[in-house]
Amino acid sequence: MTTAGPADGSHQDGVPTATGTKAGRNLPAAIAVGVALGALVIVSLIFVPKVWFGIVGGAIAIATWEVVRRLREADILVPWIPLVLGGQAVIWLGWPFGTTGVLAGFAGTALACMIWRLLADGLDAAPRNYLRDMAITVFVAAWLPLLASFATLMVTGDDAGWVFVFMIGVVCSDVGGYTAGVLFGRHPMVPAISPKKSWEGLGGSLVFAIIGSLLTVTLILDANPAIGLLLGVVLVATGTLGDLIESQIKRDLGIKDMGTMLPGHGGIMDRLDSLLPSAFVTWLVLTALL
Repeated sequence: MTTAGPADGSHQDGVPTATGTKAGRNLPAAIAVGVALGALVIVSLIFVPKVWFGIVGGAIAIATWEVVRRLREADILVPWIPLVLGGQAVIWLGWPFGTTGVLAGFAGTALACMIWRLLADGLDAAPRNYLRDMAITVFVAAWLPLLASFATLMVTGDDAGWVFVFMIGVVCSDVGGYTAGVLFGRHPMVPAISPKKSWEGLGGSLVFAIIGSLLTVTLILDANPAIGLLLGVVLVATGTLGDLIESQIKRDLGIKDMGTMLPGHGGIMDRLDSLLPSAFVTWLVLTALL
């Protein structure tokens, strides 16, 4: 689950940085990593769709650890063992049991984390900041594995078409936003949260995402073009808001990236910010209308 655009939580939609550049990243490295990961996803979906569970599960495990590590640097003690293992349960239980398995995995993860954190300091000590830590833990469980599970639910019928529609729509949104932002970006959209996002970049995202979604919904799914139009608009909204959510979290934590695993991109989590909410809305729109 990754896209090729450079990331800082804002997808660099074109407002110049303090250094005078509009990309702010090692663009060749970012493109190379994005293409390589994209090729891995495409090959797996074409030949063995169920491998998608492993790709998503692995990405979420790494992303969860990145987020937990950053939270612990801020003295927020999220119980990472039950959170990472429970996140895998949320994703993999969707294979045999669908949405019921996802819900059961999420509830079980939340309960396991509550118990783990309660007893982490021993029976003779009361945990410090228990309510705060548990609220953030459940938020992380919902933000990462729960939202990601809807991407895997798309292949439970051995048909990868929905995933291609989802991924292409998000990539088109990112590429359109980056291109229009670099070429025309002059007006910051939400400077208090993400100063590099511009209104011009948002317009580019809308144009590219709508075109991409129209083509994929009609050509891959053989469905009504109106569904593609709706999906394109929704993907831009959720992708943009997903970027802003992670940007605000990183701003609260005083960091630029969640990790450093992907050259030119940051961490795995920095590539999932727009994909996670978009996976849910894609599943919801296609389930409701197809």
